[in-house]
Amino acid sequence: MALKPEPKAPFHSVQYALRVLESVSTHGSGVTEARLSRETGLPAGHLTPLLLTLRREGYVEQVADGAYIIGSSLLELGSGVARRRALEAKLQQTLVQLRDSVGAAVYVSRYVDGEIRVTQVADGPRTPAVNEWVDFRSAAHASAIGKCLLTQLDQNGRRDHLARHRIARLTSRTITSEKVLFSKLDSQPATVPVLDLQEYAVGTVCAAVPLTAGSSAGCLALSLPIEHAHRLRAAAATLNRRAAPVLLSLAL
Repeated sequence: MALKPEPKAPFHSVQYALRVLESVSTHGSGVTEARLSRETGLPAGHLTPLLLTLRREGYVEQVADGAYIIGSSLLELGSGVARRRALEAKLQQTLVQLRDSVGAAVYVSRYVDGEIRVTQVADGPRTPAVNEWVDFRSAAHASAIGKCLLTQLDQNGRRDHLARHRIARLTSRTITSEKVLFSKLDSQPATVPVLDLQEYAVGTVCAAVPLTAGSSAGCLALSLPIEHAHRLRAAAATLNRRAAPVLLSLAL
C-alpha cells in the first residue's frame, strides 16, 4: 500500500514508519530498499534514514544480501499464535543461513516434559538430514543431540530418562554401559561440541552444542554423511560460534 504523505499531519513520521513495517512484515524472506520505496511511496531521501532508525531500535534487521526483515523488537510486540509463527519463521531463517555457512543439515532440539524433541530442521538436497531410523527420543545415549541434552540434566534426570528409554546397541560404536555413558557426560567440557561418530547411525557423524536459556535444556546440532567426516570439527566449531543468534531467537 503506497503512502500518501500528509506534511501537515503531526504524526506523519509515525505513519511512514508504520507503512514501512507493514511492508517489511509481508515479505518473510526479506525486501529490498528499492521495493520498499515503491510499495510505500517514500523517496530514498526519507526512507534511508527511517530504515536506519528502525534498525537501530531493532524493529527491522538487514540480512547478508541487503534485504530487510522484521526485527526482534517488533516480534516482542506480538502475542499468541501470530507471534509464535513469526518467531519460528525468524529462527528458521537463521537456521537456513547457518546450514549454508557450515554446509550441513542443522537442527534445534529441546528437552520438554522428559522427552527429546527436534523442533526445527534446516536441510536441503546437498545437506540431507540424518535418516531417523530409530526415534530420537529413544536414542539419547547414542546421538549428539541426545548426549548434549543429557549433559544438561542432573544425575537423577539422566537416570529417569534412561529408565524410560533403555540403552540399546544401535551400531558397533554405541555406548551400552550407563556407567561409561555418565562418565563421558560428566567429563564433557561445556564449551566443546558433543560428537557422535557413527554411534547413532552407520554412515553419519554429528555434533551438538548446548542452547541453555534459564532452566530449559536445548541444543543446536548438525549432521554430515561419513564421506564428509573430515569437515566435522571445523563445522562444529562454526556451529559453536554461531549459536548465540539461535539462542536469542529462542529466548524472545
